[in-house]
Amino acid sequence: MPRKQSAGVLLYRRGPNGLEVLIVHPSGPYNRQAPWSIPKGVPDDGETDLEQTARRETQEEVGIAPGELVYLGFIEYKKSLKDVHCFAGPAPAGAEPRPASWEIDQARFVPVEEARRLLHPDQAPFLDRLLAHLAAQPGRLPGSFFHGGA
Repeated sequence: MPRKQSAGVLLYRRGPNGLEVLIVHPSGPYNRQAPWSIPKGVPDDGETDLEQTARRETQEEVGIAPGELVYLGFIEYKKSLKDVHCFAGPAPAGAEPRPASWEIDQARFVPVEEARRLLHPDQAPFLDRLLAHLAAQPGRLPGSFFHGGA
């Protein structure tokens, strides 16, 4: 049986205390205690490009159109037999997320360590992959993005 596919975007920006990432919380009374997630969803009928799915879902859920993205790989949800693919990119300047879909009731940028506590545990590796990607960028001063430095 083929596994279900889902794709989303991990947007990031420099906040007052270092690196922040955008996460969302699912809506509905049954989700009050549910973990947060990256904005993500399943491909529409006929949609074969997972980056296109990730971009569309981010726009639909939080009202932000992502710019340039890099692929951070995927994780496997063991329980639901679903693969979640993640793309990452800098948040557009001045982007302020807002719940733009009935699917989520909150959307906000949070420091990476707070995201680690709030995110679905299976999605936490995306944070580590993002940090590794940013640390490997040529010309970036070590730690400057992460701790609010220049």
